Amino acid sequence: MPEGDTVWLAARRLDRALGGHVLQSSDFRVPSLATVDFAGVRVVETVARGKHLLTRLDNALTLHSHLVMEGHWAIHPVGTRWRRPAFQARVVLRTATTEAVGFDVRLDLAPTDQEDTWVGHLGPDLLGDGWDADEAVRRLQTGPDRPIGEALLDQANLAGIGNEYKAELCFLFGVHPAAPVAAVPDLRRLVDRAHQLLVANRERYDRTTTGERRAGRRLWVYGRRGPCLRCGTPIQRAELGPPGRERPSYWCPSCQPAPA
Repeated sequence: MPEGDTVWLAARRLDRALGGHVLQSSDFRVPSLATVDFAGVRVVETVARGKHLLTRLDNALTLHSHLVMEGHWAIHPVGTRWRRPAFQARVVLRTATTEAVGFDVRLDLAPTDQEDTWVGHLGPDLLGDGWDADEAVRRLQTGPDRPIGEALLDQANLAGIGNEYKAELCFLFGVHPAAPVAAVPDLRRLVDRAHQLLVANRERYDRTTTGERRAGRRLWVYGRRGPCLRCGTPIQRAELGPPGRERPSYWCPSCQPAPA
């Protein structure tokens, strides 16, 4: 699933391509929006809020898009051949020169003054202008017995962390993802590091948490099948989380001992 830095970059690219421009046409390929026509409507801006994209229009409406698991916004000159199959396209927004195609994205439309319907529940945005580390820590501390991995994924605590950053942050702090929040020795330092990592990676798609860009060495534990880059112990993987919402988790059993 795309994480906060990927969504931030998608918002930036959409804003640069469409912001301030009048749409020549729109093509919605989802039943709930099939009759919507934005021809002649000016795009005001596109902003990111956690993992949500908000494209605001000058007709007082906002198009909300979410990349879900495999979603992607492609931006290219009008007439350029698409790199993904047409059946995956959910919306096409076209200006006089540029085409933005949302592939496998989830879409909603509502008045701009009702955007809280989608994002009002979110905690502090790690890449937002109003990032509030103290509030993020406070929200995490409200569930001291909750597994830290699960708490970091809860967007109501802080918005922008996905499964990859969860695994990497737990490794960097030597904490097993199933350990309780109360077992993390310095929550503020963990939250600050989360912010630093997302800021460092928001300008690129080849995310790294190790500082290296070589294939197979960009991440400490997430997705690894081999030994730990730090100590050589084989990385472990398991499905962790609430029943019905388990997510793949990765950790080093030596660097991140399991909780008692």
